Amino acid sequence: MNVPVSLSLKIELVDLADAKSRLLVDDFVKEMGASLFHRTPWLLAVERATGQRASGFVAQQLGVVRGWLPLTEVRSFLFGKALVSSGFGVGGGICAESPEAANALARAAQDYATQHGFGSVELRGGDVPEGWQAVTDKHCEFERALAADDDAELLAIPRKSRAEVRKGLNNGLTLAIGSTDNDLAMHYAAYSESVRNLGTPVFPKALFREMLSAFPRESDILTILRDGKPLASVLSFYHNGAVLPFWGGGSFAARGARANELMYYELMLHARKCGMERFDFGRSKVGSGPAKYKKNWGFEPQPLTYATWTPEGVEARDVDPTSEAYARKIELWKKLPLPIANTLGPFISRGLA
Repeated sequence: MNVPVSLSLKIELVDLADAKSRLLVDDFVKEMGASLFHRTPWLLAVERATGQRASGFVAQQLGVVRGWLPLTEVRSFLFGKALVSSGFGVGGGICAESPEAANALARAAQDYATQHGFGSVELRGGDVPEGWQAVTDKHCEFERALAADDDAELLAIPRKSRAEVRKGLNNGLTLAIGSTDNDLAMHYAAYSESVRNLGTPVFPKALFREMLSAFPRESDILTILRDGKPLASVLSFYHNGAVLPFWGGGSFAARGARANELMYYELMLHARKCGMERFDFGRSKVGSGPAKYKKNWGFEPQPLTYATWTPEGVEARDVDPTSEAYARKIELWKKLPLPIANTLGPFISRGLA
């Protein structure tokens, strides 16, 4: 699909099955210093794990890439159809060198959504295109520099949270870091219990497996254990000098053992040894418990801007777990036995990209 924009700028729908096209896009993403979620391995890992098609539009000028819009084509019987930039990510909006390229990419996404029956287009980050609805008050991101050494890292944590980390250090817990099948099994055991306790359907285990495969040198799993049993575990990525603890959680027993606190502290130490300079604590809902937890660790919230476009007369899909529409469902989900939640969850969560 070619969408002529001017004599020199054109927009193309990228074929991500083509290695040359992927290379062009990923070289541009690297040059621009764009997010992990702009990279084609991320999109393709989502597609392989969930069946949600990876696509995107590229803006080219005289054969040179000037802009990129990654897209996951989400199709869900529960949540409808949407183009999401980028699926299962917290970033991935339009990445462009000029307003002309950015606007052309936005128009291409609108046209594609209209032609193929997608109810909305969602951009997670980047500039807000003209005529789109900006969302600025729902999410914040948290990031700070890593300290120079282990002792300084501990002292950089505010007093109350530092005391919790010290308790974890004194509880005789052990640490495992890797990306083997056993690491993945331990991670899923801790993570799935954590999200069930929050009332959220767990993502497919295949999503985590595919991400580890897609980023073999830029991802791993860190797990905190007691007597060989996983208490808390986090799957992290390493990108542009920052560690991103992306999917993490702990069992109910992790609380008393301070395993979550120890997990993040140990990840900070591990990330610095891997050459990282920053700790990207990810996004959280404004005013939520996780947001307060991150502030207590000394991270200052920075507002995130998302954007949504819908055809005239169509309402954007609602996948906000804090929405009143989901309050009762969340409370019911918390009560499900873990095996049932882990069986049903992946079928539902595929549509939450």
